[in-house]
Amino acid sequence: MSDEFSQNPEDETDENVPTISCSRCGREWDLSYELDDLQVGNQSAEQFALDHMRHTGHFPDSVTPWVARCRQCPDGDEFLTERPAQRWAEIHARHTRHTVALTHNDEQTTVDPE
Repeated sequence: MSDEFSQNPEDETDENVPTISCSRCGREWDLSYELDDLQVGNQSAEQFALDHMRHTGHFPDSVTPWVARCRQCPDGDEFLTERPAQRWAEIHARHTRHTVALTHNDEQTTVDPE
């Protein structure tokens, strides 16, 4: 998945459009829809990954979410970057006084209530 985007729309060719693949779906998509129609620019890959998760229940290849899971209740969520995952964990811990586990790439940390 490429994060490089042309600055000049006239320079855009199919070769410059980033692609995302999903081995579970057995498909590959170019992100021209996200770039042209949705106009999400540098966040096109993130937008596609979130939409793919909503529609299929899994993320495409090369996308590893940050997973925040409460250790005491069934609450939790997945995020594409660390900052919102950390924020969710801190807020949940503060409001519920529950410990939350943050997992990313087989590494886990915990957020304890204060």
